[in-house]
Amino acid sequence: MEAESEPYVRLATMRQLHQAVADLNRARSLADTLQAVADGIVTGLGYELGCVNLVRPDGDLVVAAFAGNAAAEALITGRIGSRGSWERRLSMGEAWDELRFIPHTEGWVLLDDDVPQWHTEGPEPRFEDEWHPLDRLYAPMYASGGGLDLLGVLSVDRPRNGRRPGAWGREALQMYASQAGIAISNARLRANMQRALVRLEREQQALRASEESFRQAFEYAPSGMAVAEMGGDQHGRLLRTNDALCRLLGRPASVLRRHSFADLVHPEDIGTLLRTSAEGGRAELRLGRRDGTYLWVSLRNSVVADTADGPRFLLTHVEDIEERKRNELHLAHRASHDALTGLPNSAELRSRLSARLCERPHSVATTAVEALDAAYGDVDAAMAHGYRADGYDGEGAPGGGPYDHHVHTAAPDAERDDGAKGLAVLFCDLDGFKSINDRFGHHTGDAVLVEVARRLSTCVRDGDTVARLGGDEFVVLADGLGAADAADLAVRLRNAIIPPIRVDGRAVRVGASFGIGWAECGMTVEEVLSSADQRMYVEKRSRSKVHRRAG
Repeated sequence: MEAESEPYVRLATMRQLHQAVADLNRARSLADTLQAVADGIVTGLGYELGCVNLVRPDGDLVVAAFAGNAAAEALITGRIGSRGSWERRLSMGEAWDELRFIPHTEGWVLLDDDVPQWHTEGPEPRFEDEWHPLDRLYAPMYASGGGLDLLGVLSVDRPRNGRRPGAWGREALQMYASQAGIAISNARLRANMQRALVRLEREQQALRASEESFRQAFEYAPSGMAVAEMGGDQHGRLLRTNDALCRLLGRPASVLRRHSFADLVHPEDIGTLLRTSAEGGRAELRLGRRDGTYLWVSLRNSVVADTADGPRFLLTHVEDIEERKRNELHLAHRASHDALTGLPNSAELRSRLSARLCERPHSVATTAVEALDAAYGDVDAAMAHGYRADGYDGEGAPGGGPYDHHVHTAAPDAERDDGAKGLAVLFCDLDGFKSINDRFGHHTGDAVLVEVARRLSTCVRDGDTVARLGGDEFVVLADGLGAADAADLAVRLRNAIIPPIRVDGRAVRVGASFGIGWAECGMTVEEVLSSADQRMYVEKRSRSKVHRRAG
């Protein structure tokens, strides 16, 4: 009878096993899959209790699902057993192919280890293959359905027929463990993919939000902003500009996209732009407007990337600093110019004069042969006399290196007209100015000084300097003059001052005395000015009082 019913039992078990595996594949989440595995042990394999122990990332095993007894499920679900204790269990007892059976005669030593377990009670076995309450049967699960990568262990207890499983029951449990391992691996993969998709969607949402935030910050920034290409043939070409920059430069975005900042910068500031570092670089320069004027701006650069490995772009912040620059130039002008006349003041005069002088006295070749040697290559002779054929002194200005190329300043010979030119320093002192100040007041005196400054400025060349030294003293620096040229200039300046000056309907006249000095390397600024001042007083004393008084 049993032989005739055996095929039927196997077929029924196969159907139940097929249904249990189908349930595994229908599970929607990892948790559902784990519970389906535990339920399949009870419904498909004929055991009253089934437990799924899952390997955690740290290697220990946790009770992830339980079926068959609510009290036991509440007792051990979520509890953890160490990897060492589990490896000990999987090495004990009898090996049924990949299964591990530990009979009650050996399992008593496991009652006190840390693996979560439940205790069932029942009578002692009456025959050899009857199931004992302390028997244990484990089915390891592997990630790919086989191999050495342990995924978890199925624990089963209390077969419904009360007997230890035979060959077919063991094979069915082993097949189920293999399918369960595959189902759990797939569920984990799906869960990881879902988490990855959720994370990707969040990152994309964050990226979209960041891009929108950047767009709004870029477009509606109160100061100018631009994105330019970085590297390649189109380096620096503007790709995108905001409305503030378009308004600042008076150009539409479509026009700006055809240019780079190098096309818009003032010619004198192109070097400043090229020296500006892309990474955190900053520069103050002038950019051209549509109307042809130039505007002072501050550029701040930073490098941004489209993606982690994508092309890099240059983000430039453009700030209008025209008013600040105007104030700075105004303050610098006030510091270096006389408040009344607008001429360079004493400090500026001394600065300009100092730039033309060095501490080394200038000497020239004393003979025609030495001059030719200096001009045509006898370096030793040239350097011995402090002269170079190119007109420059290799030692340079004070503190400079051998290639500062300082041009020595020398005074022409007053006794012989050899055509030499120099830097003339004309010291001017007004005659009769004090009496005008005393008789008509400081208002009239100031007006006279302003008019004298204007007349002096109109009589000199563009490159010359007219400065007010203080009081009624003026100084004129005129380069490239010979002795006769300087004397002629002094006469023209004196004649320009002499005509009457009308102030508040009243005509007043002042005279002028000039002393001509020469700037020469080896002299200090004070020595140059003192020399011209002394010559002025010599000239003033040499003229009769009637010629020196105001008319």
